[in-house]
Amino acid sequence: MKLLTKEIEKRIPELYAQDGKGEEAIAHVKFFHACAHATWFATEYSPEDRIFFGWCELHPGCGEYGYFSLDELESVKGPLGLGIERDLHFKPQPVGEAIRTWKRERGVA
Repeated sequence: MKLLTKEIEKRIPELYAQDGKGEEAIAHVKFFHACAHATWFATEYSPEDRIFFGWCELHPGCGEYGYFSLDELESVKGPLGLGIERDLHFKPQPVGEAIRTWKRERGVA
């Protein structure tokens, strides 16, 4: 699966474009690993560096905002040879709302 389509790349803001918006910054894409507790919500992207900014949680209860690399997401091969996937049903929304919904769905809210 292609993690970053041209359509998503056109609509996701450049790094720092949503600076200061906090939980109101719009998450434009959600990535996840089907065999692990790993989810990323990307709010900004630098096409030159292939770096996202957004929120991620790689271990239960350890979510944080930060930078993550498209190259690294594409290189992951976990159990059963599965890699990172893009949530095809995710609709852009405030990142705070996306996080709360994601936690509720897992019974962590």
